[in-house]
Amino acid sequence: MKTSPEKIKEAFAGFEGKHVLILGDVMIDSYLRGKVDRISPEAPVPVVLLSKRENMLGGAANVALNVRSLGAVPLLCSVIGQDHRAQDFIDLLQHDGISDVGIIRSTDRITTIKFRIIGNNYQMLRVDEEIDTDLAHSDEILLIQKAKEQLESHNISVIIFQDYNKGVLTPFVIDSILALAATRGIPVVVDPKKKNFNAYKGVELFKPNLKELREGLKTDVDASDIESLRKASAMLRQQQSVRSIMVTLSEKGVYLNREVDGKPVEVLIPAHFRNISDVSGAGDTVISIASLCLAANLSPELTVALSNLAGGLVCEHVGVVPIDKNRLFSEAMLMLTNIDHAGQP
Repeated sequence: MKTSPEKIKEAFAGFEGKHVLILGDVMIDSYLRGKVDRISPEAPVPVVLLSKRENMLGGAANVALNVRSLGAVPLLCSVIGQDHRAQDFIDLLQHDGISDVGIIRSTDRITTIKFRIIGNNYQMLRVDEEIDTDLAHSDEILLIQKAKEQLESHNISVIIFQDYNKGVLTPFVIDSILALAATRGIPVVVDPKKKNFNAYKGVELFKPNLKELREGLKTDVDASDIESLRKASAMLRQQQSVRSIMVTLSEKGVYLNREVDGKPVEVLIPAHFRNISDVSGAGDTVISIASLCLAANLSPELTVALSNLAGGLVCEHVGVVPIDKNRLFSEAMLMLTNIDHAGQP
C-alpha cells in the first residue's frame, strides 16, 4: 500500500488533541532484569543476578500511554485495589501525564501486577498477582458513573474497550457504556478476550487476534487463506452487527474486513520483517492506532498500514513499551510512500 507524504502528515495531525475514553483492565508490568551465568544448586533452574527493577503501565493503561504518545488525550476508567500497589499505579499515571480521575479504588480487589523475570535480555518467568472475578455491582455502578462524567465533560472522539479478562469489563458495564455511546453517536472499538467475546454488539470496530477469533467463533480460521478470513469476518459481523473486523495475524500481518456503503471492503497487509524481541503489548498499540485512525476518518487501507507498522515496531523491544510517534512517522514516510527521507511531524 502506497500513499502520499501529505496523507501521512494529515493522518498524524489528525491524531492531535483527540479525546479517547478507555475502559478496561489496568495493571502494573513489573520487570526484574539481570544476568544469568549459573544454574541453581537447589533445583535445575537458572539464577538471575538482579541488576534493575522497573515498573510500567500495563493493560488498558498501556493503551492510554500509546494514545498519549500519539498526541491524543486518554481518559482512563478502571478499578484497582486499595493496596500498596494501588499508589504505585497512580504514581505511574502521574509520571506519564495521564489523569487518575477515572480510577476507582475498591476494597474488594487487589491491583493487578505482572512480574516478568528477564535474564540476559530473555523473559524466563512471569508471575501474576491478581483477582479476575467480575466486579461487585457497587463497583460496576461507580465505574459507569466515572465514564459518564468523562462523556459529559469532554468531546470524546472514540471509546476503547480493552479487555484482559480480569473482571472490570462485565456484561452490565459493557451494555451500559454501549448505550451511553449510542445515544451520543460515539464509535466504539474493542480489543476482546474469550470471556465476553459475544457481549460487544453493534460496535464500530472489533479487533481480535487470530487465536481469539478462532475461540470466539468456535471454528478454525486459516491465516494463510484469504477466503477463510473473509468467511470468519462475515460470520462475526453478522452475529454481532459489527461494522469492521480487524484481525492481527502475527507474522502474517493485519486483516481488515469492513462494510462501506453496504458493501464489504477488505485489506490484508503482511507484516514487515522485524527483529522480534517481545510481542507483549503489541495488541495495545494496534488498538490505539486503529482507534485514532477511526477518529481521524482515515481510509481502511491507511488504518491497517499504520496499525501493522506500529505493532511491529513495539515488538522490537523487550517488555511492554508504547509506540514512539516520531519513529512511526518516519517509518510510515519510508515504507508507505516512495520518498527516501522524512522530516518529523
